[in-house]
Amino acid sequence: MSMIIKGRRVLLRPLRETDFDAWNEVRERCGDWLTRWEPLPPAGWGDPNGRRLFVSRCMARESEARTGASHSFGIFVEGRFIGEANLSGIARGALQSGNIGYWIDMKEAGHGYVPEAVATIFRFAFEDLGLHRIQISIVPRNQPSHRVVEKLQLRNEGRAQRYIEIAGVWEDHDLFAITVEEWIARRRFFMENFILPRI
Repeated sequence: MSMIIKGRRVLLRPLRETDFDAWNEVRERCGDWLTRWEPLPPAGWGDPNGRRLFVSRCMARESEARTGASHSFGIFVEGRFIGEANLSGIARGALQSGNIGYWIDMKEAGHGYVPEAVATIFRFAFEDLGLHRIQISIVPRNQPSHRVVEKLQLRNEGRAQRYIEIAGVWEDHDLFAITVEEWIARRRFFMENFILPRI
């Protein structure tokens, strides 16, 4: 899959086998910081940061992109891998919706790279894929992720009880969303602040 989408500073593209060393270095160094917000790997999967599973995941995500089920991207700044952002759970038919998830190298947090990546995926989702609604779900105590949706000024739709399993526990999640109508109304805000270079 050769799809590349660009923000102001970030470049988003599917991960491939040659990205393993950079990906693994970040995952190992930031393990405790990241895994507290993530589901446990399935039993019997082995090392979640191992090369074999990484390659299998890249292949699975390429297949999912071909079928339109999801689109997964590594986040790169000046050629340097710094995290991931994914548009998953894409539903067609009457829903036309998807969910965005993300994570970032802890030493790169706070520079606005994730809001930029998410805004760039909004444009892709609404303008290229023709989706109607995008949702982001965040554990209430995850303040760094809440700052992302605050910067993007997303609508808070409330709290879902015991919504997603995180680190072995069914956690409540705050739900944030944007529809294509809101994207159209606020497109200039996103383009000027997150996607296009300043002139």
